Amino acid sequence: MRLVLYLAIICMVLMSTHCMANDIRPDVELTDEQVTRFARLALDGITKEYPNKPSNVMVGRESVQSPREMHPVFYGCFDWHSSVHGHWMLVRLAKEYPNASVVGEIRALLNSQFTAEKLQAEADYFEAKENRSFERTYGWAWTLRLAAELKQWNDADARRWAKNLAPLEDRIVELTQGYLPKLTYPIRTGVHPDTAFALGQMLDYSRIVNNEELESLIVSFAREKYQGDRDYPSRFEPSGEDFFSTAWNEADLMRRVLSRDDFADWLELFLPGLASADSDAANLLKPAQVSDVTDPKIVHLVGLNLSRGWTQQGVLSALPADDPRRVALQDSITAHTEEGMKYVFSGHYEGEHWLATFSVYLLTQVGCEQ
Repeated sequence: MRLVLYLAIICMVLMSTHCMANDIRPDVELTDEQVTRFARLALDGITKEYPNKPSNVMVGRESVQSPREMHPVFYGCFDWHSSVHGHWMLVRLAKEYPNASVVGEIRALLNSQFTAEKLQAEADYFEAKENRSFERTYGWAWTLRLAAELKQWNDADARRWAKNLAPLEDRIVELTQGYLPKLTYPIRTGVHPDTAFALGQMLDYSRIVNNEELESLIVSFAREKYQGDRDYPSRFEPSGEDFFSTAWNEADLMRRVLSRDDFADWLELFLPGLASADSDAANLLKPAQVSDVTDPKIVHLVGLNLSRGWTQQGVLSALPADDPRRVALQDSITAHTEEGMKYVFSGHYEGEHWLATFSVYLLTQVGCEQ
């Protein structure tokens, strides 16, 4: 299902040579120019080592290493997780648009990055005690989304890359299975550690690769920690540097966990009156305003608009066709997408090192098919 959000994207943001305002239909796709523009941000960033924000724990002088020395694959794009999901975005675009003119360049880069030796080094990084919580759980989630994307691609290169990624993939699964039973309280935050975001990604992964043990662990955790939630305090969103909505991340997770009927009922208890303009929940349907795209924290709000778009898309996909909340959600998705896409190609690395991923995730409706 493609939604009307493409109007804002195609006509106002990506600056195509023709507007498709009268061509909004379920099979609308990105143009070659648009695919190339998104891909270019990752192609340029993945091999850009500096500026960089490492998150490693230093245990001695030997810990003083360059980003590339620590992470031979995921050293660019300012930080490890952005590099991981930048690689995912390139895989996604090449898989969904195999005839795009930029795909040859994408394949060449992935061939140089996804070698067995380099990816084994990425897996080995997590063996040290001090590194076992590195990128937990945001980077972990994107790693498993990358693994799932490769495994869903019927392509010889993708199968080889997936095989090379397996040691890191397996290590992240192992760490997740050890961590969730210890997490007494889910982390509810508008930035990287948000538990519901990670579990949504990991649940999709577990179902794609048929890992029933991981799936059962995530579903049980979600039911225990989230199913009883009521009257979410939506008036407190957003905070000034959010790129996630904890409310919509939770809803996007629970639509994966509950049956359609149960989810529709749960959503009304969690966000009561969502379809009413007078309800507190209606605050979650209003795009965030971004005052400064050059500020590395304030620009997070661009990502918030995009991630709200995709989580609302997921929620919409799980609601009955006659659900009265659908119209409000469709309008909100369009508004959030239009507002978010204004700033993806800003010319400022603070946003450009990561926002293309959020855009492609939204536009290609990741997760809605699971």
